[in-house]
Amino acid sequence: MKGNFKYVCRYFSRNSIDVTPEVKNALNNQKPVIALESALITHGLPYPKNVETALEMEHIIKSHNIIPATIGIINGRVKAGMCPEQINVLGLSAEKKTVKVSRRDFPYVLSQGLNGGTTVSGTLVIANALGIKFFVTGGIGGVHIDGQNSLDVSADLIELSRCAIMVVSAGIKSILDIGRTLEYLETVGVCVASYDSNGEFPAFYTKQSGYQSVCNVTTPCEAAGLLEQCQNTGSGVLLAVPILEERIKKTDIDEAIKNASQMCEKQGIMGKNITPFVLSEVSRLTKGLSMDTNISLLKNNSLVGSKIAMEYYSKLSSTPKSVFEVKKSIKKSTKSPVVIGGSNIDYVLQVDEDLKVS
Repeated sequence: MKGNFKYVCRYFSRNSIDVTPEVKNALNNQKPVIALESALITHGLPYPKNVETALEMEHIIKSHNIIPATIGIINGRVKAGMCPEQINVLGLSAEKKTVKVSRRDFPYVLSQGLNGGTTVSGTLVIANALGIKFFVTGGIGGVHIDGQNSLDVSADLIELSRCAIMVVSAGIKSILDIGRTLEYLETVGVCVASYDSNGEFPAFYTKQSGYQSVCNVTTPCEAAGLLEQCQNTGSGVLLAVPILEERIKKTDIDEAIKNASQMCEKQGIMGKNITPFVLSEVSRLTKGLSMDTNISLLKNNSLVGSKIAMEYYSKLSSTPKSVFEVKKSIKKSTKSPVVIGGSNIDYVLQVDEDLKVS
């Protein structure tokens, strides 16, 4: 990737995205960059916890000599890498003046010059366009309860299947149908692994979900190997990291989610407004314990993601060139044209008019 930096290789033009010099330099020189979403800031946590947490996550990543790239939208321009002042702008205008930006929302938000917080799918689109390989978040979206009838399935899942990126999270948001979400991820070809959890897939607030991961890795080296091999398939990796300390009993969190979901249904809240509403209600019903757990796991995911990114780029720098890269360099050095052609033979058949068929 050395040489002139290409802002994006997919979907976005230079006229709609700003990349900080730090992010640009890291990508040009194959240095580790970790993407961070901004829907956490605009719709995930209240002010000032949202801004404080976002900056703390960046600090953890920077402490490992990795460049954090918080991705968001300000005044209709995508920001790949944000300064504290920009993060504060999104934090202050949380929910009321900002749009929760999934993949589908970019045309409207950019054309209208709005502010927006990118979801997992929205962040994946930008990270993939820039060539960023790691993305740290809290929990991804998925199949909603009764999603088999409502077809309410998060765009996060399909975008994970399109981007060869490792998403380090605490699993799938526990307000969703975890079982059906895992089935959907299998269908679209996303590698799902738990991190040092004895194969148990975590459930965001708690370590146990009742479901087993397809695979389990226990070290940053093993996790880095997953992403390395996913470059062959073009699809991503969902790495589910269990929280360090359970602050809420699973029965309590399940009850809070059930009550919050019922309130959501009674008030007619639908679509992308469901998740922020339910999370807010769960925080209220658990007297803030769920929010504290959320912040704790975000920081831990930043730490784990940083260790894996360091391992991945360490292996990348020490890996010999592949046969394709060697051939590419030879082609560049000789500057000889390569002509690919084929041999075509045309047949012309003429029927003898006197030919009689019995």
